[in-house]
Amino acid sequence: MELLRSKNICKHFGLYQVLSDISFSVYSGEILGIIGPNGAGKTTLMECLAGLSTFDKGTIYWENQEISPPQAKEFIFYLPDGISPYAEQRVNIVLKFFQRLYGAEPTQLKFLIKRLALSSVLNKQVRSLSKGFQRRLLLAIGLLSPQPLLMLDEPFDGFDLKQTLGVMELLRETLTGRTLLLSIHQLSEAEKICDRFLLLNRGKVATIGSLSQLRQLTGIDKGGLEEVFLAIV
Repeated sequence: MELLRSKNICKHFGLYQVLSDISFSVYSGEILGIIGPNGAGKTTLMECLAGLSTFDKGTIYWENQEISPPQAKEFIFYLPDGISPYAEQRVNIVLKFFQRLYGAEPTQLKFLIKRLALSSVLNKQVRSLSKGFQRRLLLAIGLLSPQPLLMLDEPFDGFDLKQTLGVMELLRETLTGRTLLLSIHQLSEAEKICDRFLLLNRGKVATIGSLSQLRQLTGIDKGGLEEVFLAIV
């Protein structure tokens, strides 16, 4: 079932066009990865979808109903990269605040603390956390949120391979009743977790599809996502 649809989204910064006629769909229960070179417009697109940035032209639909940017937050939770919520507070206070704010069960918070290995930093200030623990905290906050579509910008940044695989497994477990839209810089990571890929290049949709569909498009029989990416961009 089509959950979210973007139709002809355009965005300018002054004379520079960042997004040009971006049209694609996100389907219920899938993990869609947004990939592309630096400066392709990945983060800007997510900000537009989440209602954090205005766009100049285009329409967003939720379950075939047009929604305004302010309405997007009812359906979409967007977790930007590099933020530090309530930096002066201790981790356990921040987590409990968001658990209560979102109406999540205490058992869910306990589960996320265990799975994201946050127990050792619960009494530390958010600002003192390493990059990896900052990312784990943000993931916990995102997974506590109730919106059916969760958008994550660089969710594996700051993790080593083992930690990345663990987080991928956790994200897969959350798909019951939830859909993920991920902006991922590392193509090897995107290939491991995403069902389909939206490839942006110079602010435009270069292509969208599963890895097998992209292989057919490029004529690469057995190549990975990196080979397919290089053949398209």
